[in-house]
Amino acid sequence: MASPWVKALGALVFAAIAAVGYLSWSAREPAPKVTFTALNGEKITSDSLRGKVVMVNFWATSCTTCVHEMPEMVQTYNKYKDQGLEFVAVAMSYDAPNYVLNYAQTRNLPFTVALDTSGQVAKSFGDVKLTPTTYVIDKQGNIIKRYVGEPEFAALHQLLEKALKAA
Repeated sequence: MASPWVKALGALVFAAIAAVGYLSWSAREPAPKVTFTALNGEKITSDSLRGKVVMVNFWATSCTTCVHEMPEMVQTYNKYKDQGLEFVAVAMSYDAPNYVLNYAQTRNLPFTVALDTSGQVAKSFGDVKLTPTTYVIDKQGNIIKRYVGEPEFAALHQLLEKALKAA
C-alpha cells in the first residue's frame, strides 16, 4: 500500500501534468468566424485573413503578464510579418478603450489592435477569460496552438516558421 507521501506526490505530479496540458494546447480545429474591430474602426473578418498565418492574442492593459510579453510579441510580429504573419491583439471587454488606445500609441504597436467591447470575440474563441491567451491559426483557418500565459518564444517561433512554410 502506498504511503500518504507517495499518494500526495502522485497527485502533485498529475496536477502539474494537467496544468501544462492546459497552458499549451495543440489541435487542429477550425478557428471561429469573427469580425475584429480595430482601434481605427476598421472591420477585419477571420475570412479575410485566410491564406495567412495569424496570431490572435487576448490581452488587457491591466494584465502584468500581457504587458511583460508585449515587446516580444512585437519582435515576433516584426520578424515574421514579411513572410505572411498577421497579428491581432484583442483587448478584453473590461479594458477601457482609452487605455488600450493610449497603450497601443505610446508603444507604437505595429499590428492590428482590436477592441472586444461586447466580449463576443472572446466568447467565440472558447470563452476566453484568462489573459494573455494566444491562438496560432494556420493558412487554412485552423487553430494549431493555444497558449494561456506567456509562450516560450523559441518554440513559438519554430511553430510559426513551420506554419509559414506550409502550403
